[in-house]
Amino acid sequence: MRHIVLLGSTGSIGTQTLDVLRHQPGCACVEALAAGGHRLDLLEQQTREFHPQLVAVYEETAARDLSIRLKDMDVRVVSGMEGLLGAVALESADMVVTAMVGMIGLEPTVEAIRRHKTIALANKETLVCAGALIMQMAREEGVQILPVDSEHSAIFQCLDGRGPETVRRILLTASGGPFRGWTWEQLKDVRPEQALKHPNWSMGAKITIDSATMMNKGLEMIEAKWLFDVRPEQIQVVVHPQSIVHSAVEFTNGSVIAQMGVPDMRLPIQEALEYPKRGALTVEPLDLFAKSPLTFEKPDEDVFRSIRLAREALIRGGLYPAVFNAANEKAVAAFLAGSIGFTDIFHRVEAALERYDAVAHPQTYTLEDVLEIGRSL
Repeated sequence: MRHIVLLGSTGSIGTQTLDVLRHQPGCACVEALAAGGHRLDLLEQQTREFHPQLVAVYEETAARDLSIRLKDMDVRVVSGMEGLLGAVALESADMVVTAMVGMIGLEPTVEAIRRHKTIALANKETLVCAGALIMQMAREEGVQILPVDSEHSAIFQCLDGRGPETVRRILLTASGGPFRGWTWEQLKDVRPEQALKHPNWSMGAKITIDSATMMNKGLEMIEAKWLFDVRPEQIQVVVHPQSIVHSAVEFTNGSVIAQMGVPDMRLPIQEALEYPKRGALTVEPLDLFAKSPLTFEKPDEDVFRSIRLAREALIRGGLYPAVFNAANEKAVAAFLAGSIGFTDIFHRVEAALERYDAVAHPQTYTLEDVLEIGRSL
């Protein structure tokens, strides 16, 4: 049985992780929960149900409130980044599920690797912003990183231990989001409430907007490069509206292996929690007759420029992917707040990449360099 620390317990991946544990109670036990503090009622409910020994709340005011609410329980409530780091450092935990959205998940992941915890990675920003550092540290510490994103979990399963020398291409699937087939002119008038309606997946607001812009696929391209040690030109995005094929790998001999399943994040979450075993079914089985036909298309990179921008950032290397990520985070927040338009997200990311002075920043970087990118944009 795994003993887990769940970072981002009140978010989409966090709540679905706990749902997996409800259906598979022998899969893992919860040593610590961590969340930002915006959904305190839910965090209290989770604490009372799963009885962790520690709860970390990033916002100090919310942490104080939760501590009062839980005074009848034997649980320690901590706050801030120090609290998150303390959670992942628990000696009783052997796995950290990193499901917090944004750069906030980077430092706890680094600390977890230093503490030799297995990482179930659901935080894209960790590898997008600091892939070279994280993967080198994981190798040096002998820490395994298990991907939780449905696409990267699929690729991991398809590879089944085979090395990058066997790979010709990674076929990274994308649903296309709610605006598949739209023109650039049509996208200009998109409102937040439209962009938050994903056709297949139930996700948090930021990730749902990333899917609508296909920025998520750009982030996943960068993440795939580091997870699977492939070159940018080996990663091909394939639009697959039905979200049944979660990704595939084409090997050097021409054979293609794909991973399929219903579009339910509990599948890759359970895969990571129980790896290398496969537990009992916790979601509906895949009915290919009901889901057919399955279709595949090329992405329109002239409209969804995020794929091209991500590829450029990946090729340039260094901190360019961190700039790509930070600029997108800020732009999505501005769009959700109603201060910029939908297509302005692309413009802001492109402008940030153009402004970045690569001459002043070498290819090698430190964790502090990455964090400074997040603060400065």
